[in-house]
Amino acid sequence: MSEAAQTASAPGPVLFVRYAFPPNQRGSCGPPDSGQFFEYGVTCTVDPGLVELARQFTGAWPYLELIADATGTPDPLDRRVVEAYWIGNDLLDRVGARAMGDSVEERFRRRTGRFGPLADSVLAGGMPHHSYHVFCVYPWLGLLGGGGTAAEHALTVLDRCRIRWGRVRAVEGDQVVVDTRALTWDGRCLGLGPAETEIATAAVDGVGFVSDLRPGDQVALHWDWVCDRLTPQQLAALHRYTRHHLDIANHRLEKPGLAKHLG
Repeated sequence: MSEAAQTASAPGPVLFVRYAFPPNQRGSCGPPDSGQFFEYGVTCTVDPGLVELARQFTGAWPYLELIADATGTPDPLDRRVVEAYWIGNDLLDRVGARAMGDSVEERFRRRTGRFGPLADSVLAGGMPHHSYHVFCVYPWLGLLGGGGTAAEHALTVLDRCRIRWGRVRAVEGDQVVVDTRALTWDGRCLGLGPAETEIATAAVDGVGFVSDLRPGDQVALHWDWVCDRLTPQQLAALHRYTRHHLDIANHRLEKPGLAKHLG
């Protein structure tokens, strides 16, 4: 089986596990039993229990529902819908600004009390992609302008929480050495720095989401985990939608006095 076929073979619910597990393992979101969730991902098991676990990701699930509803896709865990949210594909271009705005308003107006900046981000072209949630919804953006350790921590969270891409340099047991571009902050705007080498986790005791990784493979990274092998088309899409939402975030940061109100 080719690498492209392997990448496209995981059903939607299993693909969701691959990308959602890293923050779930950290206790940031989703169900409390990350071990059970991990087992679904490595065994490629799909059953009603997995669907129920996926629904407990209250950050991601409404975006999946939005994409599915807007594109006439019956299942929010359809593979194309899941791919659209985590990586990006043409389904995102079919979600209109009104549907996106209504969804964001329903979810966040009462909870955050700061719907104005979120409305602006939708009008600027925000899409139901994970990078939108990281750069436009999370409060970390507003902590960058304060400088010091708070800004450093905020930048780290923004960088590790987004879906990153990296090129495998070497495979060392359960870990891989990858070249990836870290998020940068120059005091005014966010960007992507030059490629740097880091260590990522691909498996635990030989069991992981992606088999037969080799030097030269392009992979998706979430926190410190390898989630999937990326095709050239997926790599281009992930870069496109990440850059798109970085541009929206930077536009918001350019407005005088706005950054302090984003947290």
